[in-house]
Amino acid sequence: MKSSLIVITVLAIFMVPSICAATPPRPGPYVSLFAGASIPNNTNATTFDSNVNRTFYENVEFDTGVYAGGTAGFDFGFVRLEGEVSYRFSDIKNVTDNPSGFQFTDINGGLGALAVMVNGFVDLHNQSPITPYLGGGIGFAVLHMDNVTGFDSRPPAGRVNLYPDADDTVFAWQLGAGLEFALTPFMSVDVGYRYFETDNATFNSGFLNTSNVKLKSHNGVVGLRLKF
Repeated sequence: MKSSLIVITVLAIFMVPSICAATPPRPGPYVSLFAGASIPNNTNATTFDSNVNRTFYENVEFDTGVYAGGTAGFDFGFVRLEGEVSYRFSDIKNVTDNPSGFQFTDINGGLGALAVMVNGFVDLHNQSPITPYLGGGIGFAVLHMDNVTGFDSRPPAGRVNLYPDADDTVFAWQLGAGLEFALTPFMSVDVGYRYFETDNATFNSGFLNTSNVKLKSHNGVVGLRLKF
């Protein structure tokens, strides 16, 4: 599904129709709101459990989650600079112990990321109302691990706490591309793709300390942009 999302975005950018009336660059401030889907890559987690004085190594797999946010920026005609606030959240689908391969079941909880980014995009204006763009950004993300539990079928069987309910703030960056569809000189629809990645996070709460968790996600978005 991740590869399909990337392929669709790339094909859309290079199949821009050229038969419509041109929409010239319109410099000025703008705001936007967007929503879409977030598809995180698997990540590795290292957890020290002080109750049993043992370190566990696990592979974590996520469900497809949500991605939403907004931006405010300035369009210089061919280059845009903006600030972005966004949120991603995905439930954890599977947790697999390494190297045994044992898999916990009935997982509850997930990983969220509140990101604040500064982005720059280059708009590739052409003889149509559809403008491809590409760029990226840097910033920080507050990662929140949402009290993850799972069922351990090994004796003595029962539900166990896998990861603590805790936060960590880490560096984040992203790359993106998409298409802006001009509806009027002041309003457009944005269809885009973002690759988002953070540094390793550490979640510490009580007897559990989980580290080396990195969020890498593929994100598809649809947004509405208003220019002033």
